[in-house]
Amino acid sequence: MSVIETDTPPLPPARPEAVGMSSARLARIRPALEREVAEGRLPGAVVAIAREGRLVHLEAAGFLDAEARVPMRADAIFAIASMTKPVCGVAALSLVEEGRLLLSDPVGAYVPPLMEMQVARPTPRMLSGEGPIELEPQRRPMTVQDAARHTTGFVYGGGFGGTAAHRANPGSSLTVAREHDAESLAAALAATPLRHHPGEAWEYGFSTDVLGLVAQAVAGCSLGTLMRERIFAPLGMEETGYVLPAEKAHRFAKALPRCPLTGAPQSVAAPLAPPRLEVGGAGLVSTAADYLRFAEMLRAGGRLGAARVLSPATVRWMGSDHLQGIEGGPDRMDPGLAGYGFGLTVAVRRHPGGSAFMGAPGAFGWSGVFGTFFWVDPAERLAVVLMAHAPGEMRLRYRRLVNMLAYQALDA
Repeated sequence: MSVIETDTPPLPPARPEAVGMSSARLARIRPALEREVAEGRLPGAVVAIAREGRLVHLEAAGFLDAEARVPMRADAIFAIASMTKPVCGVAALSLVEEGRLLLSDPVGAYVPPLMEMQVARPTPRMLSGEGPIELEPQRRPMTVQDAARHTTGFVYGGGFGGTAAHRANPGSSLTVAREHDAESLAAALAATPLRHHPGEAWEYGFSTDVLGLVAQAVAGCSLGTLMRERIFAPLGMEETGYVLPAEKAHRFAKALPRCPLTGAPQSVAAPLAPPRLEVGGAGLVSTAADYLRFAEMLRAGGRLGAARVLSPATVRWMGSDHLQGIEGGPDRMDPGLAGYGFGLTVAVRRHPGGSAFMGAPGAFGWSGVFGTFFWVDPAERLAVVLMAHAPGEMRLRYRRLVNMLAYQALDA
């Protein structure tokens, strides 16, 4: 029997055995997560799994609020942080499909302050974080492709690296969403030294926020409006957006009050008011069911039911490795991704082995800093979403745990 804890499944349900999965093995998911809850490492989680477009598992474990002992619910709402990035990527690619945008276009054609950038020279004092920063002109302008694959040269602020260039950057995606509008963010980034020359190195940072600025400039509307019109409405993602409605706040999951590894205080804020700017790098809230519809759309080549969001060719392009000849990769963010490349806003599996994650070559997905994670595996016809508020290094454990639990349940 499948475990589907909802009266309104996001996809047509199926017995696991009908799509080559084992009910008995899927039943291992809850006890594995509940062990983590019992040991005080995880407040709770929701896991959604689909194979061949059919829902085989949607289950909540642990607590929505561990301190108040409120049980987790399958329709819990989570801040998905950087899982916003692939949504931004799909929105931008929908504009590419209309011929309004090319990946080879310079970002500065749409965000003029970013046409001419300065790069921090890698001197010993810059790399040590002491400074000062010596600047040199960029070798070429950053492109839309650079913005989609984290090769613009932008990085996040000091919490993401120890160089003086990191320290000169304006925080994170969530920081700039609170502090800037589109014009002031473009100006702030234009005044920031790049850590790398565009197109030469992969490093996590404001690239997807730049992609969001490009997309909204081309579309002539806010990024959130573009997402709603082209993704959320066609896919029926009614619980996904940049604001948590007050009437749904009781469904927002809470993190443990202290990090189980360090003991430091931690929390995940509910976005009850609109951000100043809807950015491409973070900010959405969603549910496991909603995001599974997005993931399955990608797994199925850009279509969910009657809704065609992208063409199959565009999805293959998005999920292909775009880092040939480029230094670095997503294992800089998660060592478990060793051997992965990076596509257009998603990490891409290159080989069967060599990684802490299971999966077939061509599997792709991404995660969020607060503990959420998704991937699709076209070869295995699989789409999986993990929703949890487990910020800190523990989130790396739960990505790998749910990955293994999903693949061990395959039976054909």
